Amino acid sequence: MSFKEPLSELIDNVPGATGAIIADWEGEAVDQVARMDDFQLKVLGAHKGLILANMRKALCRLENDDLEEMVVTTEKVQTLVLPVTHEYFLVLSLDRSDALGRALFEARRCVVRLREEIA
Repeated sequence: MSFKEPLSELIDNVPGATGAIIADWEGEAVDQVARMDDFQLKVLGAHKGLILANMRKALCRLENDDLEEMVVTTEKVQTLVLPVTHEYFLVLSLDRSDALGRALFEARRCVVRLREEIA
C-alpha cells in the first residue's frame, strides 16, 4: 500500500509545505514525501505521535472525546497532526506563514484519501 500520491499532492497544494508523513500508532513511518531531510521528517513524525498519544489519553480522561487535529506552531514552523484511523496519523510540516487555513483544508482532504487507501 503506497501513500505517495496523496502525500505528494498534499505538499504540492500547500504553499511552504516541507514534508508530509503517515505514521503508525507507535510513530513508525509508513510512507512520506519530503522537501526536507528524510530523517528529520521521521523524527518529527515520531515526536508528534507521542504528543498525539498523550493528548488522546488526556481527552479520554476529561471528555471521552476523539481528537480530530492538532496544530503546533513555533517561531518558524507549523506542524499539523491529524489522525487518519486509530492506528495511523498524518503529519504535515510547513513554514510558518498565512497558509494555515489552506494547509488544514488540504490535510483534511488528504486524510479522506488515506482512509480510502487503508480500507
